Amino acid sequence: MHDDIPLTVGRVTRVLKERILPAVHAESVPLAAEWHELPGEPVAPVEGLALDYTPYAVGTPWGAAWGTTWFRLTGQVPAHWAGRRVEVVADLGFDRDMTGFQCEGLVYRADGTPVKSLNPRNQWVLVADQAEAGQIVELYVEAASNPILVAGNPFVPTREGDIVTSSSARLYRTGRLDLAVFERDVFELALDVEVLLELQAELPAGPRRMQVLQALDDAMDRLDLQHVAETAADARSALVDVLARPAEASAHEISALGHAHIDSAWLWPVRETIRKVARTTASMTTLIDETDDFVYGMSSAQQYAWIKEHRPEVWERVKAAVDAGRFVPLGGMWVESDTVMPSGESLVRQFLHGQRFFETELGIRCRGVWLPDSFGYSPALPQLMRRAGFEWFFTQKISWNQVNTFPHHTFLWEGIDGSRVLSHFPPMDTYNAQLSGAEVALASRQFRESRAATGSIAPVGWGDGGGGTTREMTGRASRLADLEGSPRVRWEHPDAFFERTREQLPQAPVWVGELYLELHRATLTSQHRTKQGNRRTEHLLVEAELWAVTAAVRAGTAYPHDELDALWQQVLLQQFHDILPGTSIAWVHREAVEQYARVTEAAEAIVARSLAALVGEGDTALEANAAPFERAGVPAGGVVEREPAGPGACAVSLSERDGGWVLDNGVVAVTVSAEGLVTSAVDLATGRDAIASGHEGNLLQLHQDVPNRWDAWDVDRYYRNRVTDLREVSALSASVDGEGVARVVVERRISPDSTVRQELSLAPGARLLEIDQRTDWHESEKFLKVAFPLDVRAEHVAAETQFGFHRRVTHTNTSWEAAKFETSMHRFVLAEERGFGVALVNDSVYGHDVTRDVAGDDVVTTLRLSLLRAPRFPDPETDQGVQTHRYGLVIGADADVATREGALMGTPSRRVRGARAVAPLVTVTGEGIVVSSVKEAADRSGDLVVRVYESLGGRARGTLQFDLTVGSVTTASLLEEPLDDGAVPVLDGVVPVELGAFEVRTLRVVRA
Repeated sequence: MHDDIPLTVGRVTRVLKERILPAVHAESVPLAAEWHELPGEPVAPVEGLALDYTPYAVGTPWGAAWGTTWFRLTGQVPAHWAGRRVEVVADLGFDRDMTGFQCEGLVYRADGTPVKSLNPRNQWVLVADQAEAGQIVELYVEAASNPILVAGNPFVPTREGDIVTSSSARLYRTGRLDLAVFERDVFELALDVEVLLELQAELPAGPRRMQVLQALDDAMDRLDLQHVAETAADARSALVDVLARPAEASAHEISALGHAHIDSAWLWPVRETIRKVARTTASMTTLIDETDDFVYGMSSAQQYAWIKEHRPEVWERVKAAVDAGRFVPLGGMWVESDTVMPSGESLVRQFLHGQRFFETELGIRCRGVWLPDSFGYSPALPQLMRRAGFEWFFTQKISWNQVNTFPHHTFLWEGIDGSRVLSHFPPMDTYNAQLSGAEVALASRQFRESRAATGSIAPVGWGDGGGGTTREMTGRASRLADLEGSPRVRWEHPDAFFERTREQLPQAPVWVGELYLELHRATLTSQHRTKQGNRRTEHLLVEAELWAVTAAVRAGTAYPHDELDALWQQVLLQQFHDILPGTSIAWVHREAVEQYARVTEAAEAIVARSLAALVGEGDTALEANAAPFERAGVPAGGVVEREPAGPGACAVSLSERDGGWVLDNGVVAVTVSAEGLVTSAVDLATGRDAIASGHEGNLLQLHQDVPNRWDAWDVDRYYRNRVTDLREVSALSASVDGEGVARVVVERRISPDSTVRQELSLAPGARLLEIDQRTDWHESEKFLKVAFPLDVRAEHVAAETQFGFHRRVTHTNTSWEAAKFETSMHRFVLAEERGFGVALVNDSVYGHDVTRDVAGDDVVTTLRLSLLRAPRFPDPETDQGVQTHRYGLVIGADADVATREGALMGTPSRRVRGARAVAPLVTVTGEGIVVSSVKEAADRSGDLVVRVYESLGGRARGTLQFDLTVGSVTTASLLEEPLDDGAVPVLDGVVPVELGAFEVRTLRVVRA
């Protein structure tokens, strides 16, 4: 036979697009439309329904950027439509390729009941399955005119990303506002044809493909293109046999789950996400009602809380669907957070607040962590998941790697402490699957554990901006349930998938360490104010808890549970994986900075009143230390009388040399050149110089920074090829203050528009050369780093992560190491050889890079902190204006010193006046054991919760001494629930503690 495949495919493709799909709603009558454009922010639905409406003509432009327009649609079912399914079809001006990224709407009945959403792939609203002649139709649409920011070239700078700067021009024109008959046979025919057309494209040459193509040709022959609705059933009959043939016994099995992955903010503000969640969940509960087996999953307790608060009618529908097992809470977290930058306590609170909400409001405890889109995953995460009670982990983001293909899809992920968690990456490589033929074939073809395991997960639905699963997707799933040549598809709860997978893969492959994303590396630096706000507030809230619980025990004050919960939830929201990474529109980051200021003010008020209750009224100068390490004689968690400034003999000596300065405190000696650069930093006890000979530290370096795409997200390796060293000094001065601290002030001009001022300081007895930097930044597409070339032969560097540190090699032997040219840290990064090490510590930096070079016979390890960027999309004003940093060089450091110095920089001491000192509630002994938090239990029982961890990567033994009357102590989960075998002996308030490497231990203390 002749090869007629292209002819058949071309014929079917055209008929499907031009004749079948338009015939689904071919018979229609226009609705009468009225409108009301709101002048400002959205209003409650009850107010929207009561607005004054004026006539609206279809095609009239509507909706300025970020505006809200209410439409009232009315009509009457024609008599000859009686008994047929009738729907409203509303095109608000949609671009089918921009679902979730443009205008959308939520439909209400006249009584205020929300119905479902309108979006580019979901333009219908049911009127009646069997309409009555003359039936009156009255619907209201709350339409959001969100601007399209990613069309065409998606990285063009735009002012539309903030309501403060966006245009007032109307953005959309309605295309259709009709009452229409829904032709069920035509709809089903479209799905039959689409599934088979996509199936044959993936089949190898052979009988099955030829038979499918012949059946499609036969169906086209039976279809009268002028009378599609009347002949659709006959055309479908030609496809019955090929659709009925079952899949092979060995076919890959796809566990589908309805999904929308609604970003809690990104190219839209938080206020719009609240509405997106309501729209999507309204549609998903409608789809659940119209199907028998469809299962929808949604993560983020915050998004459920928004529905409950803002759309209680939708909330009741969600609750009912959850009770029926059809709407699945996922992830057990407050939001789908970044996991690289938040502190350990922050990740614990993500789990604590997420799981408590799901249990309290829905009676559900999530068994797995669901993070499909975060930009890499911390090696501390496996332990935290396990200690919070989770059994599995899901993501797909690592499939975005630039260089290396991850070797597994289902595997055990091992963290820094040795904890392992069963993990799965969908081989479909998407969290927005449509169940297309290409997608399901890719899943089957790519799945790397096929020798033993049979299946994978597919999150199905339009995502990022919401929308979710469509009836077309559920229709595809029913046809792919058991179809020859295709994987089998079934709707299934992820828990069932992981239970089956655990049995199939008792010896699953193991991946050890971080899940590093070889993309989006610049998210560690973009939007510095957002990152600074996160670091400072998460530390400040832990401090507020410490002083509040100390005041509750010592002074009998009430612990401020409600305040702290609300503040934590705000910070947790802003750890969402498009807010904290700095990749959202200007509006989002403007609000984030404002919220951090609000959280700071409220937390500071808690600290102030707690300390006031503790120290009493008086005029004694006191110093309070909330850091987990002693500081200048002030114990961790204690308040002591402040010693007056020491005599001049204790001051750091400051001497001029070659136009620069030498700072010497008897522990270290630092030379600052006339260019304000650190040319020497000597540990006087060993004579070792931290700075490599002939090199200079504190060297600010400016790079050109234009990635191939994803401006705020990416820095590409070639950025290093063009660099300007900032050596020219505008001003240089030095002094010693009244407390004996030597300071050198350096001022420079970065460019005609930008300046930087640094204050280098060395305190008596300190190993830390601290640098306070103020940058007035007005650059575009530039990357600012500060370099410290070290005379350390470091095979690895240790970068702090949650509850410990992660070692990375300094070489680039393989493509895996070479791809890690920008990596993460928390408060320190340490380069060390036997007997000597140097650390960089900071108060608000997350990105750094490490290079290893040879100078003569010496190896030079250069550490560089990433300070500022200036991408133009999605926020064209990213990081513009005054920015501040605190960082420092620790001379003669090991992991213990680096951990301590980083913690002390992150939590400064406080000077207060009062009548008395305050002893710490908890004192720890034992090398490497660090107290992470002390607080009251979240269940408001009055019990104390104390969390400790091993910080050095080895086994530790020590004690916790409680300065209160202890009834009992129990080891608890991260959710603060006592473990069955968790009883801990207590003798005179002393609790013995033994920890493994990087182990996190939570203790629950019942007061006597």
